[in-house]
Amino acid sequence: MKISVVGTGYVGLVAGTCFADTGNEVTCVDIDEKKVNSLKKGNIPIYEPGLSDMVRRNVKGERLLFSTDIKSAVEESQIIFIAVGTPPDEDGSADLKHVLAVARSIGTHMNGFKVVVNKSTVPVGTAEKVEAEIKKHTDHKFAVVSNPEFLKEGAAIDDFLRPDRVVIGVDNEEAADIMRSLYRPFVLSGKPILLMDRRSAELTKYAANSLLATKISFINDIANLCDILGADVEMVRKGIGTDSRIGSSFIYPGTGYGGSCFPKDVQALIRTANDHDYSLEIIRAVEEVNKRQKTVLVDKILDYFDGNIEGKTFAMWGLAFKPKTDDMREAPAIDMINSLTAKGAKLRAHDPEALSEAHRIFGDRVGSELELLDKRYDALEGADALIVMTEWNAFREPDFYLIKESLKTKVIFDGRNLYDPGRLKKLDIDYFSIGRPNGNGHVKPRF
Repeated sequence: MKISVVGTGYVGLVAGTCFADTGNEVTCVDIDEKKVNSLKKGNIPIYEPGLSDMVRRNVKGERLLFSTDIKSAVEESQIIFIAVGTPPDEDGSADLKHVLAVARSIGTHMNGFKVVVNKSTVPVGTAEKVEAEIKKHTDHKFAVVSNPEFLKEGAAIDDFLRPDRVVIGVDNEEAADIMRSLYRPFVLSGKPILLMDRRSAELTKYAANSLLATKISFINDIANLCDILGADVEMVRKGIGTDSRIGSSFIYPGTGYGGSCFPKDVQALIRTANDHDYSLEIIRAVEEVNKRQKTVLVDKILDYFDGNIEGKTFAMWGLAFKPKTDDMREAPAIDMINSLTAKGAKLRAHDPEALSEAHRIFGDRVGSELELLDKRYDALEGADALIVMTEWNAFREPDFYLIKESLKTKVIFDGRNLYDPGRLKKLDIDYFSIGRPNGNGHVKPRF
């Protein structure tokens, strides 16, 4: 099939590359000429394991093209994916201006029947808005489909090539047949293609991410209760996670969720309900718990240093919101850095992939309040404590003797529960994690 994907961000680039890898002819379109030229040279603007090699392989095989010419892409394609950003407005609602701008361009350049697919995460009712916008600019027949993505950063290629399910919202039988054919190579293992109405498909994406966010906030709330009661959240997690009705995924306590999906989608779902005079009380609580969770480790640090960290330096391992990505959107590390520097502290941080993104986010503060180091142990030099914010594999089995020798104060604050409290106690390293006894006495949350 001939496919165009408008938008070369995370979703668009992964989707276009994976479609090309199954033999389709794909043109990825973007208005950013500099970005397109860079992609043509094989330079990938995001870090996603396996993506660079797959892009280069399909470009070499002439199945994957990059272009700024949306007119030609629309005219030559049977299926057109809209994969542009839908950033949240100040009220939490999704901004559809980029989606509707693409719809306008599609309508303007349409030269026959097309299947137009919303791949971006969009509010319920967006398919109708896209349809109405296209109709303003063409008399050709077309179908608008909702096809939400369910990609985990760090595992996006595998998620796309081997999905748990493919959700397709469609009200046109010809479009339904085309979409079935397109996705058939990805579900040969028997995973379902779920055909439904467009509004249900749009809501499915928000509901799925909000439920996963709920599991995270739930276990974080339980972890805080463990801190108060002297229980061990790791034992509690195993006790509930082995129940097949609950499962073990997304019940790992930490410093809160971040990234491009959960914060934005939770806020958008709350806003959608508000617009229809309904209050999603559970989802509201999920968001509030997550906001609060980002301060829990800060409280432990302040308690340990008797409330005064002015002039102290902290080593930080991890900046990305999760491992295997350079994404720092809504990352708990940002809140940690802002909280500690506001109280007069400085930080020396390392992350395997997110240093460039940190430079972009913190700007002029880099070099004064924040140092960014290429090597993890370099961050320890002159530091009063180590803070772990991202569960990269490289942080799981460090040289604790080197850590102990390097730190002025022998203390680790672990926001991802990577280490064994008993082992660190034997090494005479003070250790504070989330919801676990540590042998040094509990530091209770301040709420």
